[in-house]
Amino acid sequence: IPLIDLSKLTHHKEAVRRRELKALDKACRDIGFFYLTNTGIPKALRSRLVREAKRFFAQPQEVKNAIDITHCKNHRGYGNIGEEQLDEVGHADWKETFDMALDLPTSHPLVAKYPSMYGPNQNPSDPTTVEVLQDYYVAAFGVAQALLTAMAQALSLADDFFTRCFTDHVTVLRMIHYPPRPSKDHDNGAGAHTDYGCVTLLLQDQVGGLEVKNRQGEWLDATPIEDTLVVNIGDLMQRWTNDVYVSTAHRVRASFTDVHRYSFPFFVEPDYETDVSCVP
Repeated sequence: IPLIDLSKLTHHKEAVRRRELKALDKACRDIGFFYLTNTGIPKALRSRLVREAKRFFAQPQEVKNAIDITHCKNHRGYGNIGEEQLDEVGHADWKETFDMALDLPTSHPLVAKYPSMYGPNQNPSDPTTVEVLQDYYVAAFGVAQALLTAMAQALSLADDFFTRCFTDHVTVLRMIHYPPRPSKDHDNGAGAHTDYGCVTLLLQDQVGGLEVKNRQGEWLDATPIEDTLVVNIGDLMQRWTNDVYVSTAHRVRASFTDVHRYSFPFFVEPDYETDVSCVP
């Protein structure tokens, strides 16, 4: 899985930028996954996000259930263990989740038009957790816009070809807690799947468990690398680029006894009304 440097993708020297754009283009075509380093997201913010996730998921079940995602028509809030099954064969996913996105009031015209996509968040009760989630959302969105600009440049498109479609975007930040597996044969943290959106930026802890399927059908460990995000192409981006950039299957192995894993996918999704016509 290649390592791409965001600071080089945005470098003032064209030669440096062009070399890294070529490496980015190859990664997106060949495997659809890469590590992204030098993102500019402060380490302190990343650490605070992990801390708040641990605090949130450690709350009593009834507190988390108060913002259950099934209560919300626009899919925001807490998801219980076993509620998702990404792989149609085998066990349900052994994870619990929290989802948030742009917090639009019910009076917003887009909420009336697309109530399943837009609307208010169901927030955690602790304002500190909400503040950290919002801060990370803003920081990760900035990284996403820089990356999408670079991807457009790598494809010889207008710099804003993708980013101009992110005015009222439906980008989702998710916190995930993978508790220790319930039995030795239940190793399904998250079943094999492709992401359905544009690109995903994943902040993961150092526990490991993410696996990526390469073009030869082999599962590779996406071993945690300090101070990086793991980026993957989603189905929407594969279609948008006329199958040039590939959306790749991945899965998560459930943690072993007494091991808790936390990860934070940032699902980068354009405005719901975006015309996703294939690039010629």
